Amino acid sequence: MTDIVVIGAGPAGLTAAIYARRASKSVIVLEALSYGGQIINTPDIENYPSAAHISGFDFATKIYEQAKSLGAEIKFEKAVEIRDGGDVKTVVTAKNEYDAKAVIIATGSANRKLGLPDEDKLTGRGVSYCATCDGAFFRNKKVAVAGGGNTALEDALYMADIAEKVYLIHRRDAFRGEDTTVERLKSRDNVSFVLNSRVTKLNAGRRLESIEVTDKDGKVSTLEVSGLFVAVGRVPENQNFSSLIDLDEAGYAASSENCRTRTPGVFVAGDNRAKEVRQLVTAAADGAVAATEAVKYINS
Repeated sequence: MTDIVVIGAGPAGLTAAIYARRASKSVIVLEALSYGGQIINTPDIENYPSAAHISGFDFATKIYEQAKSLGAEIKFEKAVEIRDGGDVKTVVTAKNEYDAKAVIIATGSANRKLGLPDEDKLTGRGVSYCATCDGAFFRNKKVAVAGGGNTALEDALYMADIAEKVYLIHRRDAFRGEDTTVERLKSRDNVSFVLNSRVTKLNAGRRLESIEVTDKDGKVSTLEVSGLFVAVGRVPENQNFSSLIDLDEAGYAASSENCRTRTPGVFVAGDNRAKEVRQLVTAAADGAVAATEAVKYINS
């Protein structure tokens, strides 16, 4: 029996593990892929208190090592189900089952796709969802970035230092991301804004060769690019646990601000939770709150 099982080793999950261990609770963290979540792909974090500049990889590694040093047990297994036995929750993975007094779901979100024909086939052949992961393959080439949030802006800025040309394609005429990043992009000679437009077709042989872009008036243009970086949002990864938690129309977990769900002993934290602001600092805050509430639940 473990006191708390945390599902997800992103900033929310690892922060939850730190707070739970500091409260002397045993903790197992289950992670399907690698620790850090999506922040690991951010080249430069500038908005986290006390860390004016730190890479996402370095930040994730520090918090991972901190959780481990406090005694959190981290296992790289994908949680596929939670069975509610009242005082005992059983978290099921493909390999094992873990009994716990409380569970914190901090699964974050996955990349949203454009939904175009051949998109999956061309992933890794010109289509990517991570500029910092794959950008080096497109050095001195022409690329496009699709999206209007902070991730898309950061991807475009990152590629502007590497690529010959960067097209930033957004379906509106204003961006959701930070104005400071937009201004930095506007100062780059090799960045072109393609607004009120969306990518509607991928043209390829063995690899991506060009994309078709359609504007709000229906006009179609072709951009010759070797790479397309898709950053059009995220999809929360909550479906495996929908029998125990309420989801909104977008699939985000409904909870109160204390991160409690409708199932006693099951908590949610991070980007998979329904909330107004999804940033690194709010993910960490969720983790702290969820762990504190889980400890209260166990001790009650």
